[in-house]
Amino acid sequence: MKDRSAEVLSPPLLEAIAKVATVRTFPKNAIIVNEGDETDSLYVMLAGRARVYVSNAQGREVQLNLIGTGEYFGEVTLDGGPRSASVMAAEDCRCAVVKRGELLTLVEKEPQFALHMVRKLASRVRDLTENVRSLALMDVYGRVARLLLELAEERDGRLVVEEALTHKDIASRVGASREMISRIFSDLTAGGYVGKENGRLVIMRKPPPRW
Repeated sequence: MKDRSAEVLSPPLLEAIAKVATVRTFPKNAIIVNEGDETDSLYVMLAGRARVYVSNAQGREVQLNLIGTGEYFGEVTLDGGPRSASVMAAEDCRCAVVKRGELLTLVEKEPQFALHMVRKLASRVRDLTENVRSLALMDVYGRVARLLLELAEERDGRLVVEEALTHKDIASRVGASREMISRIFSDLTAGGYVGKENGRLVIMRKPPPRW
């Protein structure tokens, strides 16, 4: 599983942000920001989780990320451009909202926050590079296998995906149809690679690199 701890702000930085932020709440499924919006605020997740995604005019969506408490989004708008993705509350959320002017002041006063943003953006560039590589060089099965191994956590010697995922969710993340994902999971289940226990997806044995 990918370690996301580096993307979570430390308590001192969260306290510094709270001093200049406005706190807002968003119910589950509320759109927090829309792709293409001209807004320029930074959002820090104080509670809950949110889904970051892009979509086209036909309504097809591809999920880019799922962010949780202590993480943030909106730093890309520092360049003055529009929102590059939409963000929806995956559950009830509470966010600290920092306007662009206040954010620039915060960056000047808190060099550790500036460094955190640089490291996060570098990490995102690596992630995007890997995603492009997967889309260009892997088939759908390979992308599904990669996603499952990234999400899995070791529990009592077994790999378990704690996040509740539907086939539609997985299709959105790997850029495929829900029907294709259903067929792949049928094959993985029949082959004894994955199973369900107590509502959680369990990886029984590591899926092969190719199907």
